[in-house]
Amino acid sequence: METPGELYFASSHEWVRIEDDGTLTIGISDFAQRELGDLVFVETPEIDARVEAEQGIAVVESVKAASDIFAPVAGTVSDSNTALAESPELVNTDPYGEGWIFKMTDVEAGDVVDALMSADDYDARVSEDT
Repeated sequence: METPGELYFASSHEWVRIEDDGTLTIGISDFAQRELGDLVFVETPEIDARVEAEQGIAVVESVKAASDIFAPVAGTVSDSNTALAESPELVNTDPYGEGWIFKMTDVEAGDVVDALMSADDYDARVSEDT
């Protein structure tokens, strides 16, 4: 399982990358996409939506199940990955790259660090669950 060290993780398996401009890029972890199986549909959140931490704002559907995607922290949705409408499998093939789901602004980087797990902590948690 791949877990890039520069990312932060929610207990609900969303990952967060803090970009140089302070924007957050969010997707689901490699572990989560493997558990879900082949994705067949991704509903991304509405741009400019103001969201609270742990609010369900997107949905992924696989051949196995549908699952909510939660906002890892409070902020504003600034972008959604429209490519997922035509190619939801990008989440399976490149979960930390082309498979990102949405971006957020109006978030303090310190809030991310305080609220989420490091990659090492996430790996330890996932190891306990398997």
